[in-house]
Amino acid sequence: MIQVTRLNGTQFYLNPFLIETLEETPDTVILLTNGKRFVVKEKAAEIRQYIKSFLKEIEVIKALGAFTGGPDV
Repeated sequence: MIQVTRLNGTQFYLNPFLIETLEETPDTVILLTNGKRFVVKEKAAEIRQYIKSFLKEIEVIKALGAFTGGPDV
């Protein structure tokens, strides 16, 4: 799970596997696969970094690299 912050300052955890799109309009809007939409304080680049760190933490990136024969991301 990744932690993000609503515009009112409350924080919550989000399953990054449910993210369908991520855009800045200029606020960052996260659209989930179930149609729910969240507006958060973090910039899209920050969220992408959180997701990358999360995937490394659960070793998905390492597993994908081994599966494809490619290097770790």
